[in-house]
Amino acid sequence: MPKMKTHRGAAKRFKVTGSGKLRRKKAYNSHLFSSKNAKRLRHLDKPADVAHADDANIRKVLGIGKAK
Repeated sequence: MPKMKTHRGAAKRFKVTGSGKLRRKKAYNSHLFSSKNAKRLRHLDKPADVAHADDANIRKVLGIGKAK
């Protein structure tokens, strides 16, 4: 059985922290900034944790094991 390939689209969208958690970018941060206030844009810029329900599927396509 050959090795599973990493899903390249997922690899570009998710990062694994040192403690093994998955991080993602937030939506609504690419255009139409004039209607969004500065506080909202600052918070959109910070990465967010991946939802628990999606964690296992994302790890599978990234080819990494379970959380530590």
